[in-house]
Amino acid sequence: MSGVAPGAPIRVLVVDHSAVVRELLVHILNSDPQLQVIGVAVDGEEAITAAQRLRPDVIVMDIHLPLLDGFTATRRIMESAPTRIVMATATTDPKEVAANFRAVEAGALAVLTKPTGPDEPDFAASAQELVQMVKLMSEVQVVKRWPCRAAVVARPAAPPLVAPLPTVKLVAIGASTGGPIALQTLLAGLAKPLPVPILIVQHISDSFVDGFVDWLASTTHYGVRVAVAGEWPQPGLAYVAPSGRHLQLRANGSIELVDAPAEHSVRPSVAALFRSVTAVHGAGAVGVLLTGMGRDGALELKAMRAAGALTIAQDRESSVVFGMPGEAIRLDAACYALSPDKIAVVLGDLFMKPGNGKTIADIKNQSGGKP
Repeated sequence: MSGVAPGAPIRVLVVDHSAVVRELLVHILNSDPQLQVIGVAVDGEEAITAAQRLRPDVIVMDIHLPLLDGFTATRRIMESAPTRIVMATATTDPKEVAANFRAVEAGALAVLTKPTGPDEPDFAASAQELVQMVKLMSEVQVVKRWPCRAAVVARPAAPPLVAPLPTVKLVAIGASTGGPIALQTLLAGLAKPLPVPILIVQHISDSFVDGFVDWLASTTHYGVRVAVAGEWPQPGLAYVAPSGRHLQLRANGSIELVDAPAEHSVRPSVAALFRSVTAVHGAGAVGVLLTGMGRDGALELKAMRAAGALTIAQDRESSVVFGMPGEAIRLDAACYALSPDKIAVVLGDLFMKPGNGKTIADIKNQSGGKP
């Protein structure tokens, strides 16, 4: 599906079982001159029918719906009338949020907090987040989804790496819009846990971090936890930045959570993580920049490459939003541009030989991958 034509209104379908919430969402979306609500639905069955009949540019849908829940409705919409879907949920309970991410597995592009009532202090911010997300999703060229590892029939080929690789101590990953499913694919694609820690910055709504971590751990079977200040990252585990604080490394290698100003309008930022990893580990790190809007982490990935680190950006074809990895490629910051499943192969192959002393050229699989 191509993006919305320049100058054309972005046509939105709203799906929610509550009449009050539907009215609020319609008001918020129609208040922006670029958006036009073309229909509403009250349950999952109506959502499927409306998607097929109206062919909206974007669907804003709750996960909790009568007849068919948002997960099932998303899957069936993606089968019959592929559409950009944004899940809007009122829950902040980690278990509920983790369940909501099943809709991302089914093909939804993003999950965000449903705007509160106009009398609530965060109403303006949550309403603006919804409007901006709908606009951003309308620009996505093709709705993308990657299979879980269990569904992968053949091990994908990875590129031949062509330079000496020093001992790797840590992998740092940054992601934004589209990142949850890319991270899930990457972690699930690892044949076994890496013998080094993974640090992750994922731009996500503040109240979703715990649920996101629960979902990522349960669907990938990788050890994933929220990072805690002062702990030393352990091999075989992945640490996700908590909301509202930059995830960094101290000089001694322990985790530091910093209340510094936002960078690229986000906190945590990928930039802050990559800078600290370069300062502590230099060439002994791997940097990975996944799908997302903007430029967060691109310049810092270039600094990692200049320090001798192996750097990888997600390729255009597999990115939901090619902003961050695209900027890294434009800056010549990435040694390779790969899909998440191939990134998993590269990371796994780095540690196939005892002692992690191999050269990059030891990886034999042949494919593309150069930016």
